[in-house]
Amino acid sequence: MQPDLQVLNSGAGTLSAERNKVLRNTYLLLALTMVPTVIGAMVGMSFAGVMMQHPIITFVVMLGGVIGLQFAIAANRNSGFGVALLLGMTFLLGAFLGPLLNVALTLKNGPQLVGLAALGTGGIMIAMSAIATTTKRDFSFMGKFLFVGMIVLLVAIVANMFLQLPALALTISALVIVVFSLFLLHDVSRIVNGGETNYIMAATSVYISLFNIFANLLQLLMAFAGERD
Repeated sequence: MQPDLQVLNSGAGTLSAERNKVLRNTYLLLALTMVPTVIGAMVGMSFAGVMMQHPIITFVVMLGGVIGLQFAIAANRNSGFGVALLLGMTFLLGAFLGPLLNVALTLKNGPQLVGLAALGTGGIMIAMSAIATTTKRDFSFMGKFLFVGMIVLLVAIVANMFLQLPALALTISALVIVVFSLFLLHDVSRIVNGGETNYIMAATSVYISLFNIFANLLQLLMAFAGERD
């Protein structure tokens, strides 16, 4: 018995429309997360002195809060409360950017470096999204390797809080940009290929990658292009 091609084409079109909807909603939610991120950054800049005096405690509190919120977001992925939790997480991460932004803005070209970091992050996002959507190749196989890489980098970051080696810090920042750029490719690919059907979870993963790329790109720009008085 021959399959009904019209039915098959209709099913494929519906599936494609659903994936495009998830991708569109993900991007819209990401745009919304910029609001609490900016507010959080302003709050973080106000408390930057306290946070910089206790960097390890700040890092542990931030990391614990973000991990806890990610579990809560996953548990509420199908409700509006999940969106609220995501916005809360972006506020927390924005606050964590406060000390870094304070240091950046002490440089003569600090505002330009912040702008360049934002543009560079956006450029990486566009490039990874373009690769995922045009090739439609499934990059989900990278997930396990990227997760291991993220854990190794996390251990290195904690170790360097005690070692305080500038060269290691710059190396870590460069590797974080590479790993989370590939995470972007992985996450957008999962949406395009139907591996992720929940836009709240998709936006959460993509935001984490964008945050890490921006923060570490800004640190590299400050180290190599920062103009001090």
